[in-house]
Amino acid sequence: MSTYFVTGGSGFLGINLVRHLLARGHRVVSYDVSPFDYPERGRIVEVVGDIRDREMLARTMKGADIVVHTAAALPLYAPEDIRSTDIDGTRNVLEAAKKNNVARVIHISSTAVYGIPDHHPLYEDDALDGVGEYGKAKIAAEEMCLEYRKKGMCIPIVRPKSFVGPERLGVFALLYDWAATGHGFPMIGSGRNRYQLLDVEDLCEAIYLCATLPKERVNDTFNIGAKEFTTMREDYQAVLDRAGFGKKVRGFPAAPMIWTLRILEKLKLSPLYKWVYETASKDSFVSIEKAERTLGFAPKYSNKQALVRNFEWYLAHREEFKSASGVSHRVPWKQGILVFAKYFF
Repeated sequence: MSTYFVTGGSGFLGINLVRHLLARGHRVVSYDVSPFDYPERGRIVEVVGDIRDREMLARTMKGADIVVHTAAALPLYAPEDIRSTDIDGTRNVLEAAKKNNVARVIHISSTAVYGIPDHHPLYEDDALDGVGEYGKAKIAAEEMCLEYRKKGMCIPIVRPKSFVGPERLGVFALLYDWAATGHGFPMIGSGRNRYQLLDVEDLCEAIYLCATLPKERVNDTFNIGAKEFTTMREDYQAVLDRAGFGKKVRGFPAAPMIWTLRILEKLKLSPLYKWVYETASKDSFVSIEKAERTLGFAPKYSNKQALVRNFEWYLAHREEFKSASGVSHRVPWKQGILVFAKYFF
């Protein structure tokens, strides 16, 4: 039995990872600014704290064997919070781990580090070009991980595609709300582009492989995503089909929609941020060959299966978050002016 210290343990990835680790008999410490308000609360050690608090991190990390760093300020946060959390906070996590002689730190990055690329699939050694504060901060955080590797630490870097599954809301709540209430769904562009997603269960398994395989195999950077995915239109249509109202995904010309969303974002009337609407009409997929070859990673869920599994969880729990909203993955993002648009679908 190992002791896992999970930053962001109360978040969407955090709770799924905590369950994954508990099921395998491990001791788990959740470190998060938000309380751990799940049924598993009595089975873990809960620390309510901020990764920007260097002293608290170092003190509460004592005794940990492995750190999984999932905590991050997401793109809808204020720029200063993104920088202080995703960059300074990551430095604090790495320094606390070094001070406590932690065997390895698994850093959860993002494929947002690739920006808006001109080719696909994307490989781990492709150029990094972050869009917005979040993408730039994720690149800076990775650079810090590389610095600490040079100091002798084992720091696997995981770059997951957008992941869905139980507890996931955020931007995907738009699709699920429209589907559940008997509406179609608009798409930026034709929807014929291929946009790879990832089931959170597959991501948890990839993280676990990075935690348990020999250091010389995992001390590297890995893209993680679904192996099976079709076009964005086909994958999203699977959710509307599961809803059972006979509604369809409808594509719209990308350029005017993007310009409209840029204006709405400036007016704070749109739930979508730049990286989402600028890439939604483009291909977006990575090669997972390195993870398959080196880690033995074998994802169980296709895009369609992951989306429908998440939608079924949404249907079972929608009354619990009906009036909630925010900027994390655990709550629906505000639909803004789009709440009126759905009545045309």
